[in-house]
Amino acid sequence: MAAIAFDRVAKVFPDGTRAVDDLTLEVADAEFMVLVGPSGSGKSTALRMLAGLEEVSEGEVRIGGRPVNDVAPKDRDIAMVFQSYALYPHMRVADNLGFALRMRRMDRHEARSRVHAAADRLGIGPLLERRPRALSGGQRQRVALGRAVVRRPQAFLMDEPLSNLDAKLRVEMRAYIARLHHELATTTVYVTHDQTEAMTMGDRVAVMRDGRLVQVDAPQVLYDRPANLFVAAFIGAPAMNLLVVRLERDGDELVACAGGTRLTLPAALVAARPGLGAYTGRDVVLGIRPEDLTLAAGPGPDVLEAPVTLVEALGADVLVHLEAVVHTVRSVDEQEAAAEMGEAATAPERLVARLAPSARPRVGERVRVRAALERAHVFDPVTEAAIR
Repeated sequence: MAAIAFDRVAKVFPDGTRAVDDLTLEVADAEFMVLVGPSGSGKSTALRMLAGLEEVSEGEVRIGGRPVNDVAPKDRDIAMVFQSYALYPHMRVADNLGFALRMRRMDRHEARSRVHAAADRLGIGPLLERRPRALSGGQRQRVALGRAVVRRPQAFLMDEPLSNLDAKLRVEMRAYIARLHHELATTTVYVTHDQTEAMTMGDRVAVMRDGRLVQVDAPQVLYDRPANLFVAAFIGAPAMNLLVVRLERDGDELVACAGGTRLTLPAALVAARPGLGAYTGRDVVLGIRPEDLTLAAGPGPDVLEAPVTLVEALGADVLVHLEAVVHTVRSVDEQEAAAEMGEAATAPERLVARLAPSARPRVGERVRVRAALERAHVFDPVTEAAIR
């Protein structure tokens, strides 16, 4: 086991593309670190530089305190698990698991012991005589994990290992990997674009955007205190509602105004964010998570009214889409979809509320929703930074 460090690391490809820029990140010994971000954010490139599969253009990568920029991948004492299972189709599961040990010319009895121990740990002991074509996707991924486990490396590197699995298997394999890390306590760097995986698996999560690290913290801290609009929109499902409002003074109170909508910001929120005082008379982005919207019986200083455009019943809760009377900002996923379709980055005027399953408003019905503004987030619309 070993700590891992990126020290001002950059990757510049021959065409000038800067895939990773000034990445500084430390992963503690035995920590499970998740790199998360949308496609093209540089997370996989960072992992490949750590593995030695990509050369480092600038900065230094260290494993266990040792600089490894010029160390061959096979000499870095790491094990990598890829999105593709990369199993040898003509070999039995047992041979796939033990292949790296044979290449090291390990004693046959020791190698067999490690293979059986890893297979038992991952629940694939009965599959050792099968070939990969006779396995399900989840079983193949466990074999790929077992092949990494038997090596007992200083660190595991995992590049979107669950993206080829269906939803049910992804949940199952998340539990396997989390349990495996708990048992082995091996330093792990895990890359994913799925923020649910990031939130449920990581000790800490590093959010990347356009090759740069934008925030790294514990999953709950990212959710509760996003540093900027990007993190706010990326972490959480459904995405945070982001409303463009103007802050105005009404006596001692600070009011968020947009069109005919006026939301009075609670004193506790204003006190916790003293920087809001400088934004009086200016536009800000007000962030409200879908779970912080509830049905309201009547009007109030924290109530929005809008017609329902879509109702999604999920069993445990209901997602109610509202035609917002307030201009909103697109989430990260919406921005990417808009870019692919050549659309502008402005958003459809809508809000999403996560309500109890008993709430079943009809499409077209006007409803009132109360916002838990004490838990709201406020961002500068130009710098996109959270206002503190």
